[in-house]
Amino acid sequence: MRRISVRTGKPYEVHIEAGILQRVGKLLATQGLHGKIALISDDRVWSLHGTSVSKAMTEAGFQLVTYAFPNGEESKNMDTVSRILEFLAENSMTRSDLIVALGGGVVGDIAGFCAAIYLRGIRFVQLPTTLLAAIDSSVGGKTGVDLSSGKNMAGAFWQPELVLCDPDVLNTLPDEIFNEGVAEAIKYGVIADRELFELLAAGRLQNELEQVIERCVQIKSQLVSEDEFDCGNRQLLNFGHTIGHAVEKCSNFRLRHGQAVAIGMVMMAQIAWQKGWSAENCEAPIRKVLSRFQLPLESPYDFRSLSTAMLADKKRKGGEITLVIPEHIGKAVLKRIPVEELPGLA
Repeated sequence: MRRISVRTGKPYEVHIEAGILQRVGKLLATQGLHGKIALISDDRVWSLHGTSVSKAMTEAGFQLVTYAFPNGEESKNMDTVSRILEFLAENSMTRSDLIVALGGGVVGDIAGFCAAIYLRGIRFVQLPTTLLAAIDSSVGGKTGVDLSSGKNMAGAFWQPELVLCDPDVLNTLPDEIFNEGVAEAIKYGVIADRELFELLAAGRLQNELEQVIERCVQIKSQLVSEDEFDCGNRQLLNFGHTIGHAVEKCSNFRLRHGQAVAIGMVMMAQIAWQKGWSAENCEAPIRKVLSRFQLPLESPYDFRSLSTAMLADKKRKGGEITLVIPEHIGKAVLKRIPVEELPGLA
């Protein structure tokens, strides 16, 4: 088993091991996590993994209630949150009980947000079932939902008690959804680890999947431990995301998150080189590795439309917005610019 410690105000571990979900109940018990479990998932993930995970929990002696909402970003809203909160209350969940998120990023974000606000906070555990969730959204304590004005505009920082990542479940993913996670892995390579980037560019991901997951989580863990509440260098994790979130919004979420981030990384690398902010032109190598995983490279929307959406982004602070600039493959920096300069960047 691979273990990574996340040293936030409430420290916890990420465990990575093939087959780990088959003994999830015993692992929760050995971690001292007792009480009733509310297992939150979506209907697609539930059809694949719900029965086996539920069995592992009940066989370990846990009392279990389950809730599954419709799969997709369109469920990531306050209506879904309200329904889950009512479900928790109807089932008399208390602060000694536990929410478990079984699913990808949408499930983890929603379940984590409900855990943060139900009874002013109860414990929760992440069981990521997509590559994107395993290497990114399940770690770091960011939870939330979308508002009509933008992605993840309502949320809370609420760290899990534990993250259990089972690489075996990734075998059930369609290529499109798996590759969405690869976009995030590429992001980690660009901002912090040239060797990781080159591994992905060389097509060695499938042979070294557990190592890649571990390395991505290590990078995120370090940034989160240094900056739990996203005021400084943790914002490096947003490379490609400011533009990417705008692409998602303009597409009415028809483009998936990882696809939009891929587009955002290409555009940001291009802008950074044109403006003289980068020491190396990162656009070509980023395009090449994204193409290997059939990820989109071009925005269907003009930059002026995107910049309007970007001005509603969480990363805007007053009259400035923070951009993540790749200096070269393996290192990125933060750059704050006045919002009035944003439309003219491209």
